[in-house]
Amino acid sequence: MKETQADYGLLAVFVTVAQEGSFTKAARKLGVGKGTVSRGIAALETQLGTELVHRTTRAVALSTAGTALYERTAQHLAALDQAVQKLPERAAEPSGLLRITAPHDFAFVVLADVVTRFALRYPDVQVDLRTTNTVLDLVAAGIDVAIRGVTQMKDSTLTIRRLGIGMSGWYAAPSYLARRGKPKEVGDPRHEWVLHRGLRATLKIAPEVPCRFLSDDFLLSRSLAREGAGICLLPAFAAAPYVREGWLEAVPLADPPNAVKLDLALLYPNSGQVPRKVTAFCEVVLDWAKKFRLSLG
Repeated sequence: MKETQADYGLLAVFVTVAQEGSFTKAARKLGVGKGTVSRGIAALETQLGTELVHRTTRAVALSTAGTALYERTAQHLAALDQAVQKLPERAAEPSGLLRITAPHDFAFVVLADVVTRFALRYPDVQVDLRTTNTVLDLVAAGIDVAIRGVTQMKDSTLTIRRLGIGMSGWYAAPSYLARRGKPKEVGDPRHEWVLHRGLRATLKIAPEVPCRFLSDDFLLSRSLAREGAGICLLPAFAAAPYVREGWLEAVPLADPPNAVKLDLALLYPNSGQVPRKVTAFCEVVLDWAKKFRLSLG
């Protein structure tokens, strides 16, 4: 015997008719025409192979089968509607759990402030932060949005929104410059250089030029430069607070033609409908980036 399956939309129309006792009232509640309701009930009766509603000129009454169907479906449909309405991204405001990943340095210098402002603006969003320099598979790791260097992005399935905050340049402590003077070019052998491990090869500084301090963390490099260890290449966001405090100052050196510009960007899975919590977070970060660029003059 073939199983009979009723359409959810038609069941919803039927339940509304049963509750209102009238095609006209049901149509008004559903925001459709009376004819649409009448055709919906007829289609459901055809699907189920039985009459559900006795029609009169003034009202409608449920048949025995209609009464049984109403008693068995109305409560379930109401619960299903309530569950759908309470889905996080159906709310007027962003809500739900937002998973973010970002490099350690950006998270330490910028993200705490940005995330706090975002959370105050959208109190129904919970935030899960994963700070790592490892490039994660966003889909496999369940990440909603990442902040990464543009050079790390090779996945065409991800949407990219650039922040426009590139590598600021070379910095040193005033005490170092007072003691050693300013170099004439990048890699000047008369000076000490503090370099990020991932950038040394890209910059192609001559092998004979000693790189006395090498690390894989921009914040450690920044601290070394502040203590007068040498001249350091830093991202703008990492250098700016130390420059404002007078702990570092810019060293005007032209970058080599092949120097990497560590431009950061937001990226998130390109899956069609972007969740409100993701677009809202991106707007907060982009707003910060715009103000940051302006602060650099």
